[in-house]
Amino acid sequence: MRSFTHWTPRYLFDRSLEKLYRYRHPDLPWLTPFANQILASYLQNTDHGAEFGSGRSTIWLSKHVASLVSIEHNPLWYEKVRRELEILGKSNVTYLFRPQKIGENPVQSDYVSEAHKFADCSLDFALVDGIYRDACVCALLNKIVPGGVLIIDNINLYLPSTSRCPNSIRPDAQPATPLWEQAYTVLKQWRCIWTSNGISDTAIFFKPCQNPTSNYFSQTTSNE
Repeated sequence: MRSFTHWTPRYLFDRSLEKLYRYRHPDLPWLTPFANQILASYLQNTDHGAEFGSGRSTIWLSKHVASLVSIEHNPLWYEKVRRELEILGKSNVTYLFRPQKIGENPVQSDYVSEAHKFADCSLDFALVDGIYRDACVCALLNKIVPGGVLIIDNINLYLPSTSRCPNSIRPDAQPATPLWEQAYTVLKQWRCIWTSNGISDTAIFFKPCQNPTSNYFSQTTSNE
Protein backbone atom coordinates (compact mmCIF):
# COMPACT_ATOMS: atom_id res chain seq x y z
CA MET A 1 0.00 0.00 0.00
CA ARG A 2 1.26 3.43 -0.90
CA SER A 3 2.37 5.56 2.03
CA PHE A 4 1.44 9.23 2.39
CA THR A 5 3.30 9.84 5.64
CA HIS A 6 5.63 12.27 3.88
CA TRP A 7 2.70 14.50 2.88
CA THR A 8 3.44 17.05 5.57
CA PRO A 9 2.66 20.78 5.25
CA ARG A 10 6.32 21.41 4.41
CA TYR A 11 6.27 18.74 1.69
CA LEU A 12 3.06 20.13 0.17
CA PHE A 13 4.61 23.60 0.16
CA ASP A 14 7.77 22.28 -1.53
CA ARG A 15 5.70 20.35 -4.04
CA SER A 16 3.69 23.44 -4.94
CA LEU A 17 6.87 25.46 -5.49
CA GLU A 18 8.34 22.66 -7.60
CA LYS A 19 5.25 22.54 -9.85
CA LEU A 20 5.26 26.32 -10.19
CA TYR A 21 8.93 26.26 -11.18
CA ARG A 22 8.31 23.61 -13.86
CA TYR A 23 5.38 25.64 -15.21
CA ARG A 24 7.40 28.86 -15.36
CA HIS A 25 10.48 27.21 -16.89
CA PRO A 26 9.20 24.57 -19.34
CA ASP A 27 12.47 24.44 -21.26
CA LEU A 28 14.85 23.86 -18.35
CA PRO A 29 16.20 20.41 -17.39
CA TRP A 30 14.17 18.47 -14.84
CA LEU A 31 16.74 19.17 -12.13
CA THR A 32 16.58 21.38 -9.05
CA PRO A 33 16.43 25.15 -9.68
CA PHE A 34 19.83 25.74 -8.09
CA ALA A 35 21.43 22.96 -10.12
CA ASN A 36 20.08 24.53 -13.31
CA GLN A 37 21.49 27.89 -12.29
CA ILE A 38 24.93 26.41 -11.63
CA LEU A 39 25.03 24.53 -14.93
CA ALA A 40 23.91 27.59 -16.88
CA SER A 41 26.92 29.46 -15.52
CA TYR A 42 29.38 26.58 -15.56
CA LEU A 43 28.92 24.97 -18.97
CA GLN A 44 30.71 26.47 -21.98
CA ASN A 45 30.03 26.25 -25.70
CA THR A 46 33.29 24.35 -26.12
CA ASP A 47 32.29 21.53 -23.75
CA HIS A 48 31.71 17.94 -24.78
CA GLY A 49 29.52 15.72 -22.64
CA ALA A 50 27.15 12.81 -22.24
CA GLU A 51 23.83 12.15 -20.60
CA PHE A 52 22.17 8.90 -19.63
CA GLY A 53 18.44 9.53 -19.67
CA SER A 54 17.13 12.10 -22.12
CA GLY A 55 14.41 14.74 -22.07
CA ARG A 56 14.29 18.48 -21.46
CA SER A 57 17.97 18.36 -20.60
CA THR A 58 18.84 17.07 -24.08
CA ILE A 59 17.43 20.10 -25.88
CA TRP A 60 18.74 22.52 -23.27
CA LEU A 61 22.25 21.09 -23.25
CA SER A 62 22.40 21.11 -27.06
CA LYS A 63 22.04 24.89 -26.92
CA HIS A 64 24.84 25.36 -24.40
CA VAL A 65 27.64 22.95 -25.36
CA ALA A 66 29.68 21.91 -28.39
CA SER A 67 28.54 18.29 -28.49
CA LEU A 68 26.40 15.85 -26.55
CA VAL A 69 25.97 12.09 -26.65
CA SER A 70 22.59 11.16 -25.19
CA ILE A 71 21.48 7.61 -24.38
CA GLU A 72 17.82 6.66 -23.88
CA HIS A 73 16.19 3.30 -23.09
CA ASN A 74 12.48 4.14 -23.43
CA PRO A 75 11.28 3.78 -27.06
CA LEU A 76 8.36 6.22 -26.75
CA TRP A 77 10.46 8.85 -25.04
CA TYR A 78 13.26 8.32 -27.53
CA GLU A 79 10.93 9.03 -30.47
CA LYS A 80 9.56 12.15 -28.79
CA VAL A 81 12.98 13.66 -28.14
CA ARG A 82 14.33 12.52 -31.51
CA ARG A 83 11.53 14.40 -33.29
CA GLU A 84 12.22 17.53 -31.25
CA LEU A 85 15.91 17.40 -32.11
CA GLU A 86 15.05 16.91 -35.77
CA ILE A 87 12.65 19.87 -35.80
CA LEU A 88 15.26 22.08 -34.16
CA GLY A 89 17.93 20.87 -36.56
CA LYS A 90 20.34 19.98 -33.78
CA SER A 91 23.40 18.42 -35.39
CA ASN A 92 25.61 18.50 -32.30
CA VAL A 93 23.66 15.71 -30.52
CA THR A 94 24.38 12.02 -31.06
CA TYR A 95 21.15 10.42 -29.84
CA LEU A 96 21.27 6.69 -29.14
CA PHE A 97 18.48 4.24 -28.37
CA ARG A 98 19.64 1.42 -26.12
CA PRO A 99 16.59 -0.51 -24.85
CA GLN A 100 16.49 -2.25 -21.51
CA LYS A 101 16.36 -6.02 -21.77
CA ILE A 102 14.62 -8.30 -19.29
CA GLY A 103 17.05 -10.06 -16.98
CA GLU A 104 20.15 -8.31 -18.28
CA ASN A 105 23.13 -7.51 -16.11
CA PRO A 106 23.18 -3.70 -15.85
CA VAL A 107 26.97 -3.56 -15.90
CA GLN A 108 27.07 -5.53 -19.15
CA SER A 109 24.01 -3.91 -20.75
CA ASP A 110 24.15 -2.06 -24.07
CA TYR A 111 22.96 1.02 -22.19
CA VAL A 112 25.87 1.16 -19.74
CA SER A 113 28.34 -0.09 -22.34
CA GLU A 114 28.02 3.25 -24.11
CA ALA A 115 29.85 4.85 -21.18
CA HIS A 116 32.83 2.57 -21.72
CA LYS A 117 33.18 3.77 -25.32
CA PHE A 118 34.31 7.22 -24.23
CA ALA A 119 38.05 7.70 -23.88
CA ASP A 120 39.34 8.36 -20.39
CA CYS A 121 39.32 12.06 -19.47
CA SER A 122 37.33 12.97 -22.61
CA LEU A 123 34.09 14.34 -21.12
CA ASP A 124 33.76 17.85 -19.71
CA PHE A 125 30.50 16.79 -18.07
CA ALA A 126 28.17 13.84 -17.69
CA LEU A 127 24.55 13.82 -16.53
CA VAL A 128 23.11 10.62 -15.04
CA ASP A 129 19.30 10.67 -14.90
CA GLY A 130 18.17 7.36 -16.37
CA ILE A 131 18.25 3.64 -15.62
CA TYR A 132 21.16 1.73 -14.06
CA ARG A 133 22.46 4.90 -12.44
CA ASP A 134 24.93 3.17 -10.17
CA ALA A 135 26.52 1.25 -13.06
CA CYS A 136 26.57 4.39 -15.23
CA VAL A 137 28.27 6.45 -12.52
CA CYS A 138 30.95 3.81 -11.94
CA ALA A 139 31.61 3.59 -15.67
CA LEU A 140 31.84 7.37 -16.08
CA LEU A 141 34.20 8.25 -13.22
CA ASN A 142 37.35 7.84 -15.34
CA LYS A 143 35.78 9.37 -18.45
CA ILE A 144 35.44 12.88 -16.99
CA VAL A 145 38.32 15.32 -17.39
CA PRO A 146 40.00 16.67 -14.24
CA GLY A 147 37.98 19.75 -13.35
CA GLY A 148 34.91 18.37 -15.14
CA VAL A 149 31.56 17.63 -13.52
CA LEU A 150 29.32 14.65 -12.90
CA ILE A 151 25.66 15.55 -12.37
CA ILE A 152 23.43 12.95 -10.67
CA ASP A 153 19.72 13.56 -10.27
CA ASN A 154 17.66 12.10 -7.41
CA ILE A 155 20.93 11.52 -5.61
CA ASN A 156 19.16 11.42 -2.23
CA LEU A 157 17.72 8.01 -3.17
CA TYR A 158 21.17 6.50 -3.60
CA LEU A 159 23.73 8.11 -1.28
CA PRO A 160 23.51 9.03 2.42
CA SER A 161 22.52 12.63 3.12
CA THR A 162 20.60 14.93 5.42
CA SER A 163 18.01 15.61 2.72
CA ARG A 164 14.42 16.11 3.83
CA CYS A 165 13.12 14.65 0.55
CA PRO A 166 10.92 11.53 0.82
CA ASN A 167 12.68 8.15 0.79
CA SER A 168 16.12 9.71 1.22
CA ILE A 169 18.92 7.55 2.55
CA ARG A 170 19.82 8.68 6.05
CA PRO A 171 23.31 9.98 6.90
CA ASP A 172 24.15 6.91 9.00
CA ALA A 173 22.98 4.40 6.36
CA GLN A 174 24.85 2.67 3.56
CA PRO A 175 24.58 3.63 -0.13
CA ALA A 176 21.69 2.00 -1.96
CA THR A 177 23.70 -0.74 -3.72
CA PRO A 178 27.21 -2.21 -3.71
CA LEU A 179 27.92 -0.27 -6.93
CA TRP A 180 26.80 2.95 -5.27
CA GLU A 181 29.08 2.15 -2.36
CA GLN A 182 31.94 1.65 -4.82
CA ALA A 183 31.20 4.98 -6.48
CA TYR A 184 30.83 6.71 -3.13
CA THR A 185 34.38 5.86 -2.10
CA VAL A 186 35.54 7.92 -5.08
CA LEU A 187 32.92 10.67 -5.05
CA LYS A 188 33.64 11.49 -1.39
CA GLN A 189 36.98 12.80 -2.63
CA TRP A 190 35.33 15.12 -5.16
CA ARG A 191 34.01 18.58 -4.35
CA CYS A 192 30.23 18.54 -4.43
CA ILE A 193 27.35 20.97 -4.50
CA TRP A 194 24.31 19.04 -3.31
CA THR A 195 21.07 20.85 -4.11
CA SER A 196 17.49 20.16 -3.07
CA ASN A 197 14.02 21.52 -3.63
CA GLY A 198 12.42 19.35 -0.96
CA ILE A 199 11.06 16.93 -3.55
CA SER A 200 14.24 15.64 -5.12
CA ASP A 201 17.96 16.36 -4.96
CA THR A 202 20.54 16.97 -7.68
CA ALA A 203 24.25 16.71 -6.90
CA ILE A 204 27.04 18.23 -8.97
CA PHE A 205 30.40 16.57 -8.33
CA PHE A 206 33.61 18.28 -9.46
CA LYS A 207 36.44 15.94 -10.41
CA PRO A 208 39.69 16.94 -8.71
CA CYS A 209 42.42 18.43 -10.86
CA GLN A 210 44.90 16.70 -8.54
CA ASN A 211 44.65 14.01 -5.90
CA PRO A 212 42.55 15.61 -3.15
CA THR A 213 44.03 16.11 0.30
CA SER A 214 40.70 16.52 2.04
CA ASN A 215 37.02 15.81 1.57
CA TYR A 216 34.49 18.45 0.63
CA PHE A 217 30.88 17.36 0.66
CA SER A 218 28.48 20.27 1.17
CA GLN A 219 24.71 20.16 0.85
CA THR A 220 22.52 23.06 -0.14
CA THR A 221 18.77 23.53 -0.17
CA SER A 222 17.20 25.86 -2.70
CA ASN A 223 13.57 26.67 -3.43
CA GLU A 224 12.10 29.00 -5.97
